Amino acid sequence: MTVDLTTTYMGLHLSSPVVASASPLTGRLDTLRQLESAGAAAVVLPSLFEEQIEHDANQYTRLIESTAGGFAESADGFFPGLDDYNTGPHDYLRLVTEARNALNIPVIGSLNGATLGGWTRYAKRIEDAGAAALELNVYFIANDPNVTATEVEDRYIDLIERVRGAISIPLAVKVGPFFSSFANMAQRISSAGADALVLFNRFYQPDIDPDELVVAPNLTLSRSDDLRLPLRWIAALFGRIEAQLAATSGVHSGIDAVKLVMAGADVTMTTAALLRHGPRFVKEIRDGLATWMVEHEYSSVEQMRGSMSQINAPDPSAFERHNYMKALTTYAS
Repeated sequence: MTVDLTTTYMGLHLSSPVVASASPLTGRLDTLRQLESAGAAAVVLPSLFEEQIEHDANQYTRLIESTAGGFAESADGFFPGLDDYNTGPHDYLRLVTEARNALNIPVIGSLNGATLGGWTRYAKRIEDAGAAALELNVYFIANDPNVTATEVEDRYIDLIERVRGAISIPLAVKVGPFFSSFANMAQRISSAGADALVLFNRFYQPDIDPDELVVAPNLTLSRSDDLRLPLRWIAALFGRIEAQLAATSGVHSGIDAVKLVMAGADVTMTTAALLRHGPRFVKEIRDGLATWMVEHEYSSVEQMRGSMSQINAPDPSAFERHNYMKALTTYAS
């Protein structure tokens, strides 16, 4: 029995739901080629950060303006405004173009930011460099007690609308789960122009070094158990919003991909498994998905998608409070 693994994500026709998400592996042409060879259906390049764009722009401004005062005709600076000039990280745009030319699978660019500003114009430049789609990674920690939930949500929507208005290629939005009503926020993001939601952004928590008295960054790779959160919300949102759904965090095997597709995911993105095992591990995940489908007589990913979502599950309440109660009352060590 043969199975049809193909799927469509934001209008992109993919050979399977297995996508290599942003990581150091997607930042180099040699490993990008290995990912494609191993069966990755698409790749998401590492994020271009708002801070990187602003740093490069500020460095350029300081260089140009450092001698402006020496000439009467340039007392106010050589240029009327920085926004009119391409002074950002050219290396990233070059990577987009080189990856597009080197690969036969879709190359998805990525922007990471939190504020409204001129940096959002780089969405258009990533499109012009050849990206098939753009993933907007919104990373904003709302830790000011004077900022309301409405203000936080509006900030997200304003940013998404700004980027959506700048590009014509498909737009995915990667966010965290920390909203008081995530289902409503997902609907707002979809209505603001997102073609897909990527669930979820992992907010890496800092650690404290008590000996050195410093706050230290601490990155821990995901495990299969981490897919529970995106699985729950993808199952709850499937069929209820227009945007497509991508799962990230916790995809370490073909079975993990099976669970997420059954919940309603259009694609399943993996990073940690590839960092642990190398680019060729994509094939293990893809083959595991196909093998499970053959054994359980599923002919296509489309047939399987959403079969265990909230609207299709035999017990929809399992995704709500009922599952919480049952998990606590039935636990045995």
